[in-house]
Amino acid sequence: MTSPYHLPAGEAADGPYGVAVSPGSAGWGHAHLRVLDLPAGGTHTFDTGDSEWIVLPLSGGCEVSCADEFGGDAFRLTGRDSVFGGVSDFAYVPRDARTTLSAPGGGRFALTGARCTRRLPARYGPAAGVPVELRGSGACSRQVNNFAAAGVFECDRLIAVEVLTPGGNWSSFPPHKHDEHRPGEESVLEEVYYFEFAAHEGVPGLGYQRVTPSGHGRGTDVLAEVRDGDVVLIPDGWHGPSIAAPGHHMYYLNVMAGPDPERAWLIRDHPDHAWVRDTWPGRPVDPRLPLYTAPAQ
Repeated sequence: MTSPYHLPAGEAADGPYGVAVSPGSAGWGHAHLRVLDLPAGGTHTFDTGDSEWIVLPLSGGCEVSCADEFGGDAFRLTGRDSVFGGVSDFAYVPRDARTTLSAPGGGRFALTGARCTRRLPARYGPAAGVPVELRGSGACSRQVNNFAAAGVFECDRLIAVEVLTPGGNWSSFPPHKHDEHRPGEESVLEEVYYFEFAAHEGVPGLGYQRVTPSGHGRGTDVLAEVRDGDVVLIPDGWHGPSIAAPGHHMYYLNVMAGPDPERAWLIRDHPDHAWVRDTWPGRPVDPRLPLYTAPAQ
C-alpha cells in the first residue's frame, strides 16, 4: 500500500535539509521537522519565523547561537555518537530569532518546531534532565526519552520525544489517536514520525508502521515498510503499531503540535486493542531495556 503520508528517505528533502516537513508541505497548521547534516566545520543559519524550535543532535555535537532585537544566547551541545548511543542535550530557540548551528566535528541534527504565539526565552536542556521512561511489557516494551514532553520542558506548542524499540518488539501499541478535542480526555495533535534503525553486521534495519482511519480528519491510512530517514505524517487516525524487525533496534522521533489551548498529550486507545495496556502492570519489561539511561546530574 502506498500513501502520501509515507515519505521514504529523500522524498522530504529541501535545500540543505534531508528532511523538511512544514505546515505548508504537510497541509496542516503547526508541526515542523527538519533534519540537517553538517560536515566537519559546517555551519547553517535559519530564521525561526513564527515558530519555536528545539535543536536536537542525532549524531555529533554543535554550537547553537540565536539573536534577536533583545540580545543573543549561545549554547554548546555535547550531543552523542548516535541515537542508539545515549541521551542528548538540546537547545530551545524562540520564534522571531536568527539561529546558527556550527559543528566543528560535523553531525546530524533534528530541528523540531511548532508554530506558536508566545515567545519564550532561549534555553539549554541538559541530557541529565531528560526523563527516560520504560513503557509497556514483554514484546510491547519500549524506551521513551521525554526530552520535550508536556510537563517536562516548557514550550508554547511543541511536544517532542524519542522512542527506542528493541528488535522484534511492537511500540505505539495499542493503537491510539489524538484527533479530537475532548477536554481532559483527548488532544488535537499533528504528528511526525522520523525513523532510524540499527544495522546488524552491516545489514540495514527496517520496520513497519500502520495508521488506520478514525472517522475524523482526512481518513489517514498507512501501511509502510520504513527504513533509515523515512518519515510518516499523521494528521489524524489510529496510529500503531510501529514494529521493529528482529535483530534491528528501531528509533523514531515524534514531533507533535496542535491548536488546543492546553499543551497536553492526551490520547484515546483503539477500542479493539485497549485491553493490551491493562496487561502490562506486574509483567516484566524486555530485559534489553533500557538501551541506555540519562547521565548523572
